[in-house]
Amino acid sequence: MKAMIYTEYGSPDVLQFKEVPAPTPKDNEVLVQVHAASVNQGDWYLLRGEPFLVRPESGLLKPKHPILGADVAGRVTAVGRDVKRFQPGDEVFGDLSANGRGGFAEYVAAPETAWAPKPAGVPFEKAAAVPTAAVTALQALRDKGQIQPGQTVLINGASGGVGTFAVQIARAFGAEVTAVCSTSKVDMVRALGADRVIDYTQEDFAQNGQRYDLIFDTVGNRSVAEYRQALHPKGAFVTCAFLPALIFLGPWLAMTGGQRMANMLARPNNQDLAFLNELLEAGKVVPVIDRCYPLSEVAEALRYLGKGQARGKVVITL
Repeated sequence: MKAMIYTEYGSPDVLQFKEVPAPTPKDNEVLVQVHAASVNQGDWYLLRGEPFLVRPESGLLKPKHPILGADVAGRVTAVGRDVKRFQPGDEVFGDLSANGRGGFAEYVAAPETAWAPKPAGVPFEKAAAVPTAAVTALQALRDKGQIQPGQTVLINGASGGVGTFAVQIARAFGAEVTAVCSTSKVDMVRALGADRVIDYTQEDFAQNGQRYDLIFDTVGNRSVAEYRQALHPKGAFVTCAFLPALIFLGPWLAMTGGQRMANMLARPNNQDLAFLNELLEAGKVVPVIDRCYPLSEVAEALRYLGKGQARGKVVITL
């Protein structure tokens, strides 16, 4: 099969488009013919081996797993003898970040638990855009943020892969959503259902006097003090961008009974994919795709993602 591989850390220039052996599924694994895969920040970090904290898992001196790509949508071609939920011909999608990735290839094998049935009527390209970004948004809002109907919610970084899902998921939970993005993306974010859109080049959400029940941050471009200023005294703040100050400050604030503030790292699971499946089939969540690239141009897709200007998701099609 053809795959995009890397055997050393570095820029997208180290990627090689090569012919490699196709995987054989183990007893608990499902072999999937990849129809589409999406690019995530995690792929960018693993490609570069930076920050160094990723290396204990990905390989200290060189990558343990030579094929990137966590988000996959495709069709099952074979199953291991212990697999019960899927059979050849099934259309599936999944997050393989806990199973070595491998999505930037024509075929990938991963445990049955990594997969969920693809939403009916949703094209492979859009299904592949969902797993990492949408599950991150869902877990941030529902689990960490404990979102409730009628709450005021601010999404900082609303035009990116995670942010576009967060706006729609918050609306699906019945929240009143304020979204923060740049000038060129205001109309797109408003079309996703945001009640109000703040153009950060024209208005500072941390200084305008508004306070929110829940703030979900995807970019980490403000200080903890500024986020607190925009939060109700009993409000919750969640970021997937990681703010070191919250390692100590977050637990202290929780103990004092005031604002709840936390970093979060999504945990892939097929139960949340099944939950999102329902929202996708109902049309309450629609993946936003900025650009599609063929498998041979994964390096270009990563370069584009690395610029930080993507509207929604960047997808690889096969």
